[in-house]
Amino acid sequence: MESSTPASGGSAPAPRRRTGGRSARVRSQVVEAVGALLLEVGYDGLTVDAVAERAGVHRTTVYRRWRDVGGLLADVLDAVADDPWQPPDTGTLEGDLTALNREVYDALASGPTLTAALIAASFRSAEAAGALSRFWEDRYARCAVVVDRAADRGDVPAGTAARALLVASTAPLYHELLLLRTAPDPALPGRAARAAAAAARAGAFRRTPGTPGAAQ
Repeated sequence: MESSTPASGGSAPAPRRRTGGRSARVRSQVVEAVGALLLEVGYDGLTVDAVAERAGVHRTTVYRRWRDVGGLLADVLDAVADDPWQPPDTGTLEGDLTALNREVYDALASGPTLTAALIAASFRSAEAAGALSRFWEDRYARCAVVVDRAADRGDVPAGTAARALLVASTAPLYHELLLLRTAPDPALPGRAARAAAAAARAGAFRRTPGTPGAAQ
């Protein structure tokens, strides 16, 4: 959302862009239509005209606001990042990581999913790739509190790099379910979380100058 800024010469502030009412309804309809079509026809079948028809919105409105498929995909990802989601607090590092992993597992293991479709589309669209990067940055920033709480409890060494630990915990799920396409395994979220938590307790993710993730 754009914030208003004083105009030069002491004139009145510029009006804020309207985000409620019809504009919000149109965005919701279009975002829902993009997700549904992406699952049904994939990236190659996704067009602005098809989205406009599915959403019940005039095609000129969609072209004016989103321009093309890349803009549509980017807004779907940005819309997801607008949610109020926060990581769970189970009282233990392993419990928190397991809970996070179960959310990832549920998003990937239930057949064709929007999560997997958006990841695939990001390889075809620069705008979608940028939006996906912003989404991951947002999620890792929100989840850093999981590691902060663990450090405060003494579960992991001070200076443990949050992103490095979180990536290590979730990576097996993406690798197994998206890359290797192995059969869903309900024990995988907990197993990956335990391994990452054990490595963290041993100091494997402690920040050291000059190493990747040292700033996280």
